Amino acid sequence: MENNLNSIQRKIIHIDMDAFYASVEQRDNILYRGKAIAVGGSPEGRGGVVATASYEARKFGVRSAMPSKRAQQLCPELIFVRPRFDAYKEASRHIREIFSRYTDLIEPLSLDEAYLDVTQDKLQIGSAIEIAKLIKQAIRDELQLTASAGVSVNKFVAKIASDLNKPDGLTFIGPSSIESFMETLPVEKFHGVGKVTADKMKRMGLFTGADLKKLSEADLKTHFGKVGSFYYRIVRGIDEREVQPHRETKSLGAEDTFAFDLTLIADMEAELEKIGKTVYDRLQRYNLKGRTVTLKIKYSDFKQITRNQSFPFPVGDYDTIVDTAKQLLAATYPEDKRIRLLGITLSNFNDAPLHQDKLPPSGQLSLFNFEEE
Repeated sequence: MENNLNSIQRKIIHIDMDAFYASVEQRDNILYRGKAIAVGGSPEGRGGVVATASYEARKFGVRSAMPSKRAQQLCPELIFVRPRFDAYKEASRHIREIFSRYTDLIEPLSLDEAYLDVTQDKLQIGSAIEIAKLIKQAIRDELQLTASAGVSVNKFVAKIASDLNKPDGLTFIGPSSIESFMETLPVEKFHGVGKVTADKMKRMGLFTGADLKKLSEADLKTHFGKVGSFYYRIVRGIDEREVQPHRETKSLGAEDTFAFDLTLIADMEAELEKIGKTVYDRLQRYNLKGRTVTLKIKYSDFKQITRNQSFPFPVGDYDTIVDTAKQLLAATYPEDKRIRLLGITLSNFNDAPLHQDKLPPSGQLSLFNFEEE
């Protein structure tokens, strides 16, 4: 194996909770146990989208980010549950406390998943596999929830491993197995390979890591740009990214999907005022100001657009945020359009927050986050 991994081999664990929001709901309400449930959305009207689904619902093809109307078509007995973010955040806090018993090198990706570097663990256990077992058991005992874990020498492989035996799985991919494992991996499983890129690869006859490996780094860069260098390294099991406990927050925002499409500008502006208040409160909490305000709009046909306004100075006051969002909305000529979602984001922060250690990861700053499958 081409081993440029590190002179000191890391021990990385990726923990991913199993159907987190749905599992919390099933834990807290006996009527939901063993039932097909979807957190988010509604069977009435258009009803928004599914945030996550229980494994019972997934058997019918129900997935996160799926319109609730489609979800109910796939599973007529589906139970829609209103999300309780306070409960999910409390469970996440407890899970993070369990992680911290073993290491301080924790990189949260969302409420329900994180990387842990246990190369030098606090309790001197020495075995990443044993630590993963202990964490999984503690989560089961203390929260009555299950998690899946992937263990390897780098972040990429650990994350892939955690998804192999869900739910309640634990998969170890050791150094000697990484390269052969990467060769069998479908191209759509690689970081940075979305549907469009995967389709392009398959048209080129590239279906697995082994196929990608046949191309030189120069070839990959020619076909896929700078990310080609990443593909070249990752298919050989080379991922030198460190676990970062204090990830830089690049943007902060909030959005909301409405129970019914908005058609009146007055209603749209009223919703922007509510969303703007959430953004403002979060900016205050983390002592942030940004130079760019971005408005996100999703229409009833699921077409999505963004519009932004940048300032020569950082802004963070409520009036500027909301007034800018309203102006951006007006510039889209919203009359006679049906809007299902609005969002406001601030970015281009010029100053670090005073309490960087207390910031959540950048992906966790929206009102409504979809869980990964």
